[in-house]
Amino acid sequence: MSGLLRGIARTAAVAGTATAVSNRVSRRQAGRWAEQDNQAYAQQAAAAPAPPPAPAQPPPSDDMSSRIAQLKELAVLKEQGILTEAEFAEQKSRILSS
Repeated sequence: MSGLLRGIARTAAVAGTATAVSNRVSRRQAGRWAEQDNQAYAQQAAAAPAPPPAPAQPPPSDDMSSRIAQLKELAVLKEQGILTEAEFAEQKSRILSS
């Protein structure tokens, strides 16, 4: 009976040690992956150019062709992803209301 208990105790110790080591390795690897993700995110954020400021006011001219040209420029900026839908709508309303 003593040999059986010794074997069970040895198995429990080995299994406990293996579990502890496995958990530690998993936590360390997860930490490394998180650090790599943070670095990659920081590089992407630094590499992304800041969007240019939206046109403040349309030129004082009431000429319809200049308004159309401005609307086309806004559409291009929106298609390129520089302007959001809300920014596009705001600038469009400014051009049309002037």
